[in-house]
Amino acid sequence: MGNLSQHHPDYSWINFLVGLVAQVTGASYGVLGEAANSVGAYLVGAIPQTKTLSFAAKFDQGEAGLNAAQMLGFSNDLTDEKCQAFILMNVEPEFDTYNSQKSLKTIKSSEFVVSMSAYKGNGEDYADVLLPIAPFTETSGTYVNTEGRIQSFNGVVSPLGEARPAWKVLRVLANLLGLEKFDYETPEQIRAEIFPDGLEINQYLNNTLRNFGTEIRVTEEQGIQRIGEVPIYQTDPIVRRAESLQDTRDGAPPKAWMATAMQQNLGVIAGDQVKITQGDEFVRLEVAHDEKLPVNCVRIACAHPKTIALGALFGEILVEKL
Repeated sequence: MGNLSQHHPDYSWINFLVGLVAQVTGASYGVLGEAANSVGAYLVGAIPQTKTLSFAAKFDQGEAGLNAAQMLGFSNDLTDEKCQAFILMNVEPEFDTYNSQKSLKTIKSSEFVVSMSAYKGNGEDYADVLLPIAPFTETSGTYVNTEGRIQSFNGVVSPLGEARPAWKVLRVLANLLGLEKFDYETPEQIRAEIFPDGLEINQYLNNTLRNFGTEIRVTEEQGIQRIGEVPIYQTDPIVRRAESLQDTRDGAPPKAWMATAMQQNLGVIAGDQVKITQGDEFVRLEVAHDEKLPVNCVRIACAHPKTIALGALFGEILVEKL
């Protein structure tokens, strides 16, 4: 299972059902993580609600924090809590969140925002402080891939100007705040503590859901549904600024992809312009044909300047012919 299924609001259900199919058929199945180091983040307990993992237990810092959905107001679990401040590290919320429309509204209404990035971008629109950090090519570190392989890398050039690797900026901020365990001098020290010699990572990796409860939800949504996706060359701040990549076919601007039956219902053909409304905003896109899509769905990519005004990657939209 890849990113498209992981982005779906019912991903836990999808994962559960795939696991059942694998169990019944005697097959195995894999999950391609959201990012290069998503496995590493789980192993060290950087993801909330992972304290039950035996490996992450030794890094337990007490009460689990909020996840991104809770911090940005996507979840109804903590209706009485609201973040008053944000530290955004290598995150451009207008491009990198499930619902950019709602994310920006939440962030802009908060009291204080710090943006740590290698690029200025649109940071001035929502951040009170911009702290320049080095991209991965100018720093060092370690990540764990999907199969549990531990890999380290080094910076190939020195950071530009006054920029510093993100871990050094976080260390200084933590020291100023008097936080513990932020006295490391090198990334190698951190790796040695997390991954001592002889440690076998594979024993901690599996796709089995534990403590998972199911709830049958019956919906009667009749409106047109959006199928969102993240284009390969819009996945992070570096690739979406690479002009050479944006000139390729995969870097082409997003379109409103739909099946023939959907086009007939709307009275449009490939090449026509339509108005897409979601939440409080709308965009204009060109119609394109994809017969593999369900009749009542339109595939519209996210993380692109032409579509960031829209809301959730999966949800009801209004489509009008122009």
